[in-house]
Parts: sequence; C-alpha cells; structure tokens
Amino acid sequence: MTKLFISRLIIILSFVFILITFSYSFSQTESDTASGLTLSECLSIALQHNPLVAMVEKHYEAARARVWQARAFSQPVINYDADFQPEIFNLKKAGEIYFGLSQSLEFPGKRYLRTKIATHEAEEVRLELESLKLELAFQVKEAFYRLLLAQQKLDFDRQNLALAQDFYEKAKVKYENGDIARVEVLRAHVEVSKASNEVQRSQNEVRLRKATLNYLLGRKKNLPLEIKGSLPQKAISFNLDKLKEMAWKFRPEVKQLELSQQKESLRKKQSYLSYMPDFELGLSRHKVVGEGYFWDFTLSFPIPLFFWQPKKGEIAEAQANLEAVSKQLQHLKNAIALEVEEAFINSQVARSQIELFQKEILKEANEVYQMMIFSFQQGEISGIELIEARRTLIEAHKAYADALFNYALALATLEKSVGQSFEGGNK
Repeated sequence: MTKLFISRLIIILSFVFILITFSYSFSQTESDTASGLTLSECLSIALQHNPLVAMVEKHYEAARARVWQARAFSQPVINYDADFQPEIFNLKKAGEIYFGLSQSLEFPGKRYLRTKIATHEAEEVRLELESLKLELAFQVKEAFYRLLLAQQKLDFDRQNLALAQDFYEKAKVKYENGDIARVEVLRAHVEVSKASNEVQRSQNEVRLRKATLNYLLGRKKNLPLEIKGSLPQKAISFNLDKLKEMAWKFRPEVKQLELSQQKESLRKKQSYLSYMPDFELGLSRHKVVGEGYFWDFTLSFPIPLFFWQPKKGEIAEAQANLEAVSKQLQHLKNAIALEVEEAFINSQVARSQIELFQKEILKEANEVYQMMIFSFQQGEISGIELIEARRTLIEAHKAYADALFNYALALATLEKSVGQSFEGGNK
C-alpha cells in the first residue's frame, strides 16, 4: 500500500510540475537565447540580402539611367564637303570646300516631356520595389511567427513525451509489483509511441520553418538559425475607416497607378506636341576657288504632309491608356478597401479567440486537470485516464498558441494591407 501511495505521489508531482510549466510558458520570452535573431533583425537581413530585392534595385538604377538618356541633347555634327575634284580624293584641288557645324534642335517642350515621362517610369520602378519590400516583410513576419509557433509546440510535445516515458517506467514497476494489469503497461507504452511521433513531427515542422525563413533571408536553407521573441498578445485598437484611408495613402500600388495616370497624360501631350517639327541648324565656312571665302547658314525642318496618320493613332492610344489606368486605379482602391476590411475582421476574430482562451478555456482546462489529479489520488480513475486529461490540457495550450499565431498573422496581414507597420504589433 505504501509503494502504491509513493508511486501515485510521484506521478502527481510530475503532472503538477508540467502544469506549472504550461502556466508560465506563454508569459516568458525566449530571452535566454541571446544569440537568436529578433524579428526586426530578420526583416533587416531580408531587405539587404534577398535576391529579388537586389534585382529590382538594379532595375531602378537602370530606370534612373534612362532619365539621363531622355534628358540628353542630340550630338552636333561636323560637316566637310569638297566639290569639283579633278580626281577622286584629290581634296586640295577641289573647286569648292564647305566646312561647318550643324545641330538638331527639338521643338520646345519635347525634351521636357520625354524627361518627365522617363522620371515617372523610374518612380514606378521604385514603387514596385516598395511593394516587393512590403510583401517580403509580410512573408518574413509570417515565417518568423510560424517558427515561433512550431518551437512552442515542440516544447509541449517534448514535455508530453517526458511525462509519458516517466509514467511508462512507473507503470512497469507497478506491474511487477502486481498493482496494475498488463494492459495498463501496454497502454502506457502506446502513449509513449504517440508522444514520440508527435515530437518527431514537431521537429520536422521546426526544420521546415527554419528553411523557409532562411530562404527569405537570402541564406542557404540548411544554415543554423535561432530566433528570439514571442507571439504578440497586446491588443491594438483600430478604426476601419481610418485604416482604409491609410491604405489609399500609403500603398505603393496606389501611388504607382497614380504615377501611371500622370505618365499617360504626359504621353498624350507628347503626342500632340509631335505635330510640331524639329529643326536642323547649320553654319559653315565656304571656300570657292578664285572667289574667296563665304559663310553659309542652313535651316531645315520636315514637312508633315502625312502627319495625321501616325500621330492620330498615337493620340488615340495615349487617351485609351489614360482611361484604362483610371479604371484600374478605381478597381485597385475598391480591392484594397475589401482587403483591409477582411484583414480587420480577421484580427478582431483572432483577438476574441485569445480573450476566450485567457478568460475561460485555459482556466477550465487547468481546473479539470486538477480535478483529475485529485480523482487519481483517490483511486477513482486510472493512470491512463489521467494521461488523457493531461493530453487535453496540452491540446488546450496548443490551441491557445494557434490563437496567438492567428492574431500575429492577422496583424501582419493588416499591416501589409495598409502599407504601414503598427506600433507594438511586432513585439
């Protein structure tokens, strides 16, 4: 009888220990992993080393270079003309010699419009880069939070395995003492196998999440990676109408389409201005053998006899593009409003789930587990039933971890939808 009491007391103390561990697992941060990367450090590394970001940055440099190309003047031309040569390439005995300089001049305003269009195109590429960074930041946050979740669940599964193994060893001792039936030992062994499988699955999940985060950071997927931080629990208040206004103001895609709208308007003006001719100015020194030296001045420009054919098409194309971009901008704003509203609702639902766990579910799960410990102590239930109760408690804490992750992901999605980070949302 004393052996049975001692065995049960040891099991009870073990379960109480794991219960205390669960109670503090979410209130503690991973400050002991001082070598780990924080979320802000991961974001910084990703923006510096992700190859897609580097690629678009080079595209932006190329677009900026095209602005200088558009701003450039045409090169002047040196003209030399030797006429009335008695023999081919007998330049010294030529009857007339022209030596001068000519320059092509665009109609006023053409160069300005061309430069403005190129500037808008470069700015569009820059905004494309901002959109990519915004999307990358969201992906890094998601991967970071998924890794945190996977590590927390792995901790729970390891604790569960340790308890299952401890209970199995004690069950074998009790069986040898004739206190329990062999089937109880078998069931305890099955519990060890289940817990071991869960640990293996969680370890694989952690490895996968580390590989994903390494990929986003521009690192080799198998490189060692440690992170530190916690899933956000702090509630943040939002106003849906203000969020939509922020999104229309800060989203790079909106600014990009607004620039496209301005660019197409400039192209339309450029099409109208293309009716105006360019000029060719020339000044040369003219030598006539036996007559002396003279100055020649030349002004030439094309005669637009058939201008209405290509120019009319250019104007129509620019007008159609302008109207298309306007409709696209309207559609994008409607889509962004829907995206923000959906992310807002998801964040509210996730927040409600967290509060439900904190106020009711976790408390009830802990109380039920305490009752099961007492019932086991009184001999009213078997050890396997206590294991089931323990598993229920673990699942409740895992579900709470899922709720925290869903809230963190909802905040990250809302930040991406708005185009801005929220203070406290990444803590």
